[in-house]
Amino acid sequence: MDDYEHLDPDGADFAPVDRTAERLTLEEAHDLLRLLLVIAQEGEGSLSREAGRLAKEIAARIPSEN
Repeated sequence: MDDYEHLDPDGADFAPVDRTAERLTLEEAHDLLRLLLVIAQEGEGSLSREAGRLAKEIAARIPSEN
């Protein structure tokens, strides 16, 4: 079961989004993914688990480098 099914977008307190902000380039997304993987592998505790979770989410959304 996906945790996202239980989110109430109207009740969530999200940070405001700047609609003029640039999106990550594919190269930047791969750099971020590599950084998160290092933190996930070398870190400890909740930070490591969160980095691993975010790495999986990003990896599922961007094309591979090859």
